[in-house]
Amino acid sequence: MDRARDTGQEAPAVKTPFRTGVPVLLAAAWAVFVKDLRIELRTRYALNAMVLFAACTAVMVSVGTTFIGLRRTEEALLIQSSLLWVAFLFAAITGLSRGFVQEEEARTMAALRLAAPPAAVYLGKFLLNLVLLAVLGAITSLLFIVLVRVQVGSPLAFAALIGAGSLCLAAATTMLAAMIARASFKSALFAVVAFPLLVAPLVIAIQGTALTLENGGLGPALGALQFLVAYSVATFVASLMLFPFVWEA
Repeated sequence: MDRARDTGQEAPAVKTPFRTGVPVLLAAAWAVFVKDLRIELRTRYALNAMVLFAACTAVMVSVGTTFIGLRRTEEALLIQSSLLWVAFLFAAITGLSRGFVQEEEARTMAALRLAAPPAAVYLGKFLLNLVLLAVLGAITSLLFIVLVRVQVGSPLAFAALIGAGSLCLAAATTMLAAMIARASFKSALFAVVAFPLLVAPLVIAIQGTALTLENGGLGPALGALQFLVAYSVATFVASLMLFPFVWEA
């Protein structure tokens, strides 16, 4: 640098491993998402496991409790909502951990660290989980409406609650999947670690969804919807800030 100053030339800029900037970061995140989506569409491991679990749960609930969908009392609606979210939660847990586990099994984790910055990796995996949960939420809801004969009083509020709950699940579990990718018992550990983070939004989602099964519109469920969105934003921001430390560990 002193020699460059003496000769009147500018010192060469220090190269960074990744280019910075929001457009570049979003482009890298989209590339990670497209890569994982193509792998999932080719293998369909996570999607098949989640849909199969949701379908089996809906069938068992419809056979074992055929009367529950015919009642419109407050307790019956709460039970219907609880069964729906329990099926949705455990079906999601069976597949959401695959985002980073497949990288570890294919031994592409090191290549991914070199190809994209940590924030882009997190955003790409988050988008994939969100897409999987959107598909799973639609299928699970349809199965419960048809097989369990759940009657939705306010379809718009019901869809909003399912979407907000899916956002909570994706925001809370994406970083956890990276944390347990190298563990020996990945599925069991993922469920144990994720459950404490999902208790509060799950309870709120059950209560809010029960309100949407009545013909009350969006108003009664607005408080639950606001809580789920706020929880998703807080969890997403915290995970995005902490993910580089987990990813580089």
